Amino acid sequence: MASITGSSICVRSPSLQSRQISAISKLSGLKRVSFSYQGRNTFSLRRSQSIRISCAAKPETVEKVSRIVKKQLALPDDSTVNGESKFATLGADSLDTVEIVMGLEEEFGITVEEESAQSITTVQDAADLIEDLILKKSG
Repeated sequence: MASITGSSICVRSPSLQSRQISAISKLSGLKRVSFSYQGRNTFSLRRSQSIRISCAAKPETVEKVSRIVKKQLALPDDSTVNGESKFATLGADSLDTVEIVMGLEEEFGITVEEESAQSITTVQDAADLIEDLILKKSG
């Protein structure tokens, strides 16, 4: 049985761009569910289908991760590091990436599994993972 609660969610689907939509107060045991955005049905979901529901990290988290990455890689203050910045493009090797993850774990009070750490290639990936882990930790 699935359950969705909250005031808003973001839906990412291959057929839709990310959008913030009003959340259903509870979704459970239904055979078919429709989501709407500004009164228009955008798509429907049958029980046998699945969808990934997630949102991009807060800008503050992306900024904090960017600062940690810049510090860890000893990048000049005037260098640009944002959500789209790839660790490899910034000059990070595998050891640098491990050290970045360790710095993020310490800063945010989280533990990143090795499998998850290997999927991080951009600042945005790291920020999204951090927020997911913080949410799981508090929930």
